[in-house]
Amino acid sequence: MQSRKNKTRAIQWDKYMVYIIFVVVFILFAIFLGGKGFLGASNLMNILRQTSMISVMAVAGVFVMAAGQIDLTVGAVAAMTAMLVSLILRSTNSIPLALIAGLGFGAAVGCVNGLLVTKLGLPAFLATMGMMQIVRGSAMWITDTAAVPIDNKAFNTVFGIGNVGPVPILIIWTVIFYIIGILIFNKTPFGRHTLATGGNEMSAKYSGINTVKVKVIAFTMSGAFAGIMYAARLQAGRYSYGDGDEMSVIAAVVLGGTSMSGGTGSVIGALFGSVLMGMINNALILAGLSTAQQTIVKGAIIILAVAISNVAQRKKIN
Repeated sequence: MQSRKNKTRAIQWDKYMVYIIFVVVFILFAIFLGGKGFLGASNLMNILRQTSMISVMAVAGVFVMAAGQIDLTVGAVAAMTAMLVSLILRSTNSIPLALIAGLGFGAAVGCVNGLLVTKLGLPAFLATMGMMQIVRGSAMWITDTAAVPIDNKAFNTVFGIGNVGPVPILIIWTVIFYIIGILIFNKTPFGRHTLATGGNEMSAKYSGINTVKVKVIAFTMSGAFAGIMYAARLQAGRYSYGDGDEMSVIAAVVLGGTSMSGGTGSVIGALFGSVLMGMINNALILAGLSTAQQTIVKGAIIILAVAISNVAQRKKIN
C-alpha cells in the first residue's frame, strides 16, 4: 500500500514538473536579467508572440505523440504552406482560396504520413523524415529558393501582424487553438482513443478502437495552420521557414508532460513547454550569448526533455 502511494506521488510530481521548472526559470531570469528588460511588458508579450507558431504546432504534436508516433514534417509543412499561401495571394488575392489551399496541403501531407505508418508499416520517424525532405525540397524548387512577398494587408493583419487592443493577433490565435485542443483531448472520445492507442495499441484494438483511424487523424491535424501564421507575420513565403521547428515542437511537447512512447499527454503542458523554450531563447539573447552558444543550449534542452520523459515513463512502469 505504501509503495502504491509513493508511486502516485511520483507520477503527480512528474505531471507538474513543467510548471515547476517554468516558475523556477522565470524567477531566475527575473533576478539576473530584470535590469536588461526581461520583465518588461513588451518583452514578455514578444516572447508569447515569437513562440506562437511552435505553440500552435505543439497542439497537434500532443495528439501525435500521445498516440505513440512522431512527426518530423511540421516545419517543412509550415514552409510549404506559407509558400502556397503567398503564391495564391499573389496570383488571385483571394484570402479564402489561400486558406483552403494552405490547410488542405497540410492536411494532405499529414494524411499521407498516417497512411505510410499505418498501411505500409513504416516507422513514423523514417516516414516523416522522408516526407520532410520531399516537402522542403518542393518548397525550394517551386520558386528556386526565392521569397514570395505578400501585399495583402488584410491577410497579414488578421493572421500575423495585427493586434486586438494591446494583444498581438498571434497570441489570440494561439489561445483559440489551445482551447480547441484542450476540449478535444480532454472531453471527447477521440482524445481518450488517442491515449489508449499510445498506451497499449493491442488492448485498444480489442476494445473496439480504430487505431488506424486515430493515427491518421492525429497526423492529419499536424502543422498546417502554423504556415499561415508564418506567412502573415513575415509577410512572405519562403522555403526556410520552420527549419528546425520539428525539434522545438518535440521538446515543447515532451517538456509539457507527453511521453515519447505514447499513452500520456497534456495540451496545456505543451503550451508551457513552448513558452518555456521561448523564454529561454529570449533570455539567452538578452544575456549576450552568440548564435552558436544559443544552439548548444537548445540542444541541451532537447536532451533534458527526453531525459525527463524517460524517467517519468520508467517510474510509471515500475
